Amino acid sequence: MKTNPDKLKNVNKIYREVGPYLGLGMQLAITVTVMVFIGIWLDEKFELSPVLTIVFSMFGIFAGMYNFIKSVIKSGK
Repeated sequence: MKTNPDKLKNVNKIYREVGPYLGLGMQLAITVTVMVFIGIWLDEKFELSPVLTIVFSMFGIFAGMYNFIKSVIKSGK
């Protein structure tokens, strides 16, 4: 089976264009998840049941979205 070199060049070009965006969703999800677990751990430690979980999850959402938007703007230049 022969592969067409022009077709491979097109695939490589697509991967180069899409590559920077592939990990952004995972990075956003990991940031939020880590912050929620930190909030849960601190709630158990200081016995402030839902307060720190909510605060840290909101912080994780804002930090993750900020990083996501910053990365999209940076890679768009």
